[in-house]
Amino acid sequence: MLTLDDLRTIILAFPETEETRSWGAVSLKVNNKAILFWNPTHDCPVFKVPFEERDHLIEVEPQTFFTTDHHRSSPLVLARPDSVDIEWARANIARVWRAQAKKTVVKAFDAGR
Repeated sequence: MLTLDDLRTIILAFPETEETRSWGAVSLKVNNKAILFWNPTHDCPVFKVPFEERDHLIEVEPQTFFTTDHHRSSPLVLARPDSVDIEWARANIARVWRAQAKKTVVKAFDAGR
C-alpha cells in the first residue's frame, strides 16, 4: 500500500522540493508548482499526467486509476493507494519533477548522480 509518507519520502529526496498545503490538502511542489496532491476526500494521491495517459490508465487499470468530476478538466489522475504500483509512482514523480524544476537544478542533480 502506497502511503502519503512514501510519496513524501520519494518527492522530498529531489532538490528544491517542498511540502505545502493547497485547498486544505497536502501538496508537494518544486519551483512553486505541484508535483502531487493528496486528496483527503478519497484518501489517495493525485498524480499529474497528460490527458491521453490519464484516459489510458483509467481504461486499462480502472481498479487502480480514476478521476472525479472535479478533476476531469485537469491533466490529473487519482490512484487507489492499495493497488498503485510504487515504481509507476516513482517514474511519474521523477518525470513531473524534471519538467517543473529549474533546468539548472535538473542539470546539477544529474551531474551529482
